[in-house]
Amino acid sequence: MTFNEHTSPFSARAESVKSSFLRDILKAAGQEGVISFAGGLPEPGLFPKEQLAASAYRVLIQSGTQALQYTNTEGYYPLRAYIAQRYKTEQGLDVTPEQILITSGSQQALDLISKLFLDPGDAILMERPSYLGAIQCFSQYSPEILEVELNEDGPDPKQLRSVLQSRMVKFFYTIPNYQNPTGGQHSLSSRLDTASVFKTSNTYIIEDDPYGEIRFDQDRIPSLYSMHSQRTIVLGSFSKIVAPGIRIGWALASEEIILKLTVLKQASDLHSSNLDQHIVYDYVSQEGLLDQHIEKIKDLYRQRRDTMLKAMKEFFPQGITYHIPQGGMFLWIEFPGSINAMDLLRLSMKEGIVFVPGETFYVSHPNRQTARFNFSNTDETKTREAIKKLGMIIKSKQ
Repeated sequence: MTFNEHTSPFSARAESVKSSFLRDILKAAGQEGVISFAGGLPEPGLFPKEQLAASAYRVLIQSGTQALQYTNTEGYYPLRAYIAQRYKTEQGLDVTPEQILITSGSQQALDLISKLFLDPGDAILMERPSYLGAIQCFSQYSPEILEVELNEDGPDPKQLRSVLQSRMVKFFYTIPNYQNPTGGQHSLSSRLDTASVFKTSNTYIIEDDPYGEIRFDQDRIPSLYSMHSQRTIVLGSFSKIVAPGIRIGWALASEEIILKLTVLKQASDLHSSNLDQHIVYDYVSQEGLLDQHIEKIKDLYRQRRDTMLKAMKEFFPQGITYHIPQGGMFLWIEFPGSINAMDLLRLSMKEGIVFVPGETFYVSHPNRQTARFNFSNTDETKTREAIKKLGMIIKSKQ
């Protein structure tokens, strides 16, 4: 067979992957003068530049030969040991370094998990709505994506049980802490129900937890892993609590699963940046430094959340509902039936304001009256200015 003008040289997988709508919005958000609630971006003014610079200097001077060399696929052992110990200290989990795989951000972990579990046509289960990056990643592997509705306190347990009783599902992807996009948190009773449902099945739980450390006024709720460790894979990241540019995340799972993921990662990129792993470890191993930094993040994001909520209460018309997040970076809004969020975005972009219409976070049958607003990356003055303008636009459409 020879190629001609009607034959694509590219794989079906490559042809099926579309540009993320969110990435397209972020291009517009980067323009001068635009006020953006679109990206899941941390506040760059909080990046610990000086401390990371000091760590980079120490690493290069004291162990540069090792840090600049190839390393093992599993990741820098002292960093894996630190992460395991933090799980013990913070959550009381009995975790060993051998259960940790360092990845290039938790997004790579999603890709490795897809390679491990999915053949075309396999069924997976996701929350409705769910993280756009996960939907995009899983879709490359041509699964059948099923959705479970989110109640106020977590996924509907009756729907979970019904799906698992009727279908062979490879895994359930969930974000229990300050979910992206809704900002919601699964309650303890919901997690207990979820764990109970999955203990009677062979389906794995993928517990994505990038926001769990950014909780404002709550104690930590026990993880799904603590309730069902045999078939739960936890994903974590330094992106939201240190800086996203370092691209250091991890997967926590049984040693058997970590070994399988390690082989797949070895074939993908050999290992994540050895230098970055050394720098991050030097930074987090300074006593109390990470916890102090997380407190600064929590204080600022709580303040910015409150500013956005107050502005919405003041400037938005009645009939608009929104969930009040107790942590994380996102606020989920539902407009009255007369307001289509995508149409509202087109109008707001003319005023230099961008956000993400909620329909992008659904696999099927999207709710077009919803939107995700990020509150972590915009200062209080700009937030009030933008919400006031949005309120005027919404009132003009009613």
